Amino acid sequence: MSAIAAYRALLRIVGPAYVLVAFLGRIPLAMSQLGVLVLVSQVTGRYGLGGAAAGVLAVANAIGSPVAGSLADRRGQRPVVLVQSLLGAAGLVLVVVVTSEDAPAWSILAAAAFAGLTIPQVGPLARVRWRPLTADARDQERLVDAAFSYEGSADEASFVLGPALIGVLAIAASPSGALLAGAALLAVFGTWFALHPTARVVEPHLGDSDVRPGPLWTSAFVVLVLAQLLMGSIFGSVQTGTTVLADAAGRAGEAGLVHAVLGIGSVVAGLAIAGLPEHVLYATRMLVSACGLLVLSSPLLLVGSLASLVAVIAALGFAVAPYMISNFALAGVLVPIRRVGAAMTMLAGATGIGYALGAAVAGRLADHADHDAHHPAFAVTVTAATLAVLLALGAHRTLRDARPADPR
Repeated sequence: MSAIAAYRALLRIVGPAYVLVAFLGRIPLAMSQLGVLVLVSQVTGRYGLGGAAAGVLAVANAIGSPVAGSLADRRGQRPVVLVQSLLGAAGLVLVVVVTSEDAPAWSILAAAAFAGLTIPQVGPLARVRWRPLTADARDQERLVDAAFSYEGSADEASFVLGPALIGVLAIAASPSGALLAGAALLAVFGTWFALHPTARVVEPHLGDSDVRPGPLWTSAFVVLVLAQLLMGSIFGSVQTGTTVLADAAGRAGEAGLVHAVLGIGSVVAGLAIAGLPEHVLYATRMLVSACGLLVLSSPLLLVGSLASLVAVIAALGFAVAPYMISNFALAGVLVPIRRVGAAMTMLAGATGIGYALGAAVAGRLADHADHDAHHPAFAVTVTAATLAVLLALGAHRTLRDARPADPR
């Protein structure tokens, strides 16, 4: 089955409405981190506080998401995602309300933490639905592979549209208006995703509580968590470096638009990876894409203008989705089926923690730089990419030899 045929089969199974809802439901999270960073930095005039607020939101989301994922595994996605969507929307509104030039830092950070704790991870939870949705398909493994490739591309597309919306709305209206738009999207499409009929396939069955699931924290899964931690660090430091350079150029509102370019190549690469032969192992894909991250991020240390930054970020995107798709796909195979929701949200949470580390460290280094403050921020990106290569090299055999937790 070709990649195009697989995508068509998936669309027939779920219908176009679900694809749209699941995509739009993940955009508010993509908007929230950069939206908070831009809002707090501009209103308070402190990059460090802006980076810290975005980082706190990401860390809180990283803490809350695995808890929500575990609850969804046990109770079903509908009640969990519904509550998260409504509370998350309220949290983004709260960030806008408390952020002012003379507001105490703790109030801004507390509001960001509440928002992050409650915003649902729609992308990882959408991944959980695909295996049961394709259970009756003749070529299920090929369809699941294509579904994970699509989901990786959808995540990256959301991280294109999310920052782009922040950039457009920040210019047309204000940073606060951009964040309020994210809250409205979450309230509508997060709720719709929670109530969509596909949620029925991941509802717990009677008697499930009597079955003891296998272990989650295997050595292979630890590697995947660390890999996503490094990926998040790349996201956070690139966003911060982009914001610093755009502000220095007097075009702060364009930071979201510039950073959105990262996802363009990532979307293309993510969709194309479904066409790779099945004998190309995910462990190999992870290693190759990690090397791509290092090679393509290194020119960030030389950029001096927004034009050159756009070119480098556009190229870097081609390594992002293949790396993340490999990690999530490995988790989908190696983790016990009754813990897939927890595993997917755990990987997303690790990405959030990495984002927080990358954004906070990059923001602090930029605050203390005498000139070209974006260069120290981007040095964090290159360092994280280097560690990703070392991790992929060291763990290649572990991931290659790992076996599925459940029989298929």
